[in-house]
Amino acid sequence: SIHGALLRMNRSIQAEGTFGIIKNDRWYKRIVRRGIESVRMEIFLVSIGHNLYKYHNKQMRRQKAA
Repeated sequence: SIHGALLRMNRSIQAEGTFGIIKNDRWYKRIVRRGIESVRMEIFLVSIGHNLYKYHNKQMRRQKAA
């Protein structure tokens, strides 16, 4: 359906934006670990760092507005 196609398009845009920020703005270009568990841990840590950065910026914006 048209609605489903729009939802899929929106999801793909959102995911690409996050990876683009991690790759370009945070200078994270390649995985340096070997092995599945090490790679998972590295991606996990990069994701946590990205989410903490977003959370910190949100808190600062809220503080500035108050």
